[in-house]
Amino acid sequence: MSDEETAHPDPGSTEDSGGLGGLGYEQARDQLIEVVQGLEAGGLSLEQSLALWEKGEALAQVCERHLDGARQRIDAALASVEDTEDGTGTAGTDGTDAEGAGGTAES
Repeated sequence: MSDEETAHPDPGSTEDSGGLGGLGYEQARDQLIEVVQGLEAGGLSLEQSLALWEKGEALAQVCERHLDGARQRIDAALASVEDTEDGTGTAGTDGTDAEGAGGTAES
């Protein structure tokens, strides 16, 4: 698997999403809201409620995968910025450089 595939996982890559994996985050979130509202409204049979619950679980997994991918992208971007700062000699927030040897040793 390439670094690109690792940094940007395919939200539809698992089969447990019930065919909903191709949805974007906003679409999955909006459908999940509708599922929750349907369950809260009540008036459904047990079978209908269970089917709706399962759809909600699948939608929640799709949302979670999108959020995980976004977290990975943010972490990679932050790491890139930190690497750039370290390369220019910018001190860290604790007054030391990236290797921790920028300050004087205290005993």
